Amino acid sequence: MADSPLKLRVSEDMKSALRAGEKQRLGIIRLILAAIKQREVDDRSAGSGTGHPQGAQGGRAMEGAPQRIALDDGQVLAVLEKMQKQRRESVSQYEAAGRQDLADQEHFEIGVVQGYMPAPLDEAEIDALIATAIAETGAQTAKDMGKVISALRLKVQGRADMGKLSAKVKAKLGG
Repeated sequence: MADSPLKLRVSEDMKSALRAGEKQRLGIIRLILAAIKQREVDDRSAGSGTGHPQGAQGGRAMEGAPQRIALDDGQVLAVLEKMQKQRRESVSQYEAAGRQDLADQEHFEIGVVQGYMPAPLDEAEIDALIATAIAETGAQTAKDMGKVISALRLKVQGRADMGKLSAKVKAKLGG
């Protein structure tokens, strides 16, 4: 399977940052690629159960062992969202500790990561998606919130904060 277009874009940006001598930008782009590769390896390891007892091949490497998986754009976005969330948390901790220099570095990194995210949804679009998801799932009460969130997750991935989205869904369902 080929690499996702988003991963290819990050790789190309790394090359251009390297050529331009943008050390700070290059650093975060390398972190992004490392996180993506880590996820590829982790996902491969999690799905590597072959059903053969260890050593069934006489100690040789199993020829049918799974190859490194390639993430699709949705999975790459999930990695980027996680990185962005970690950096937001770091900013608040650095600011509380009076370390503005480190907070500024995290803000810069958030900006680079955000450059790879799709355009965020505005409030009206979010409200319309929530209304559609509630209608599609037949949700009536806050107990049905999980169904609504599941229906929304792929539609809003990388474009809306899931915490804020959950609060809006809960409010609409009377929770």
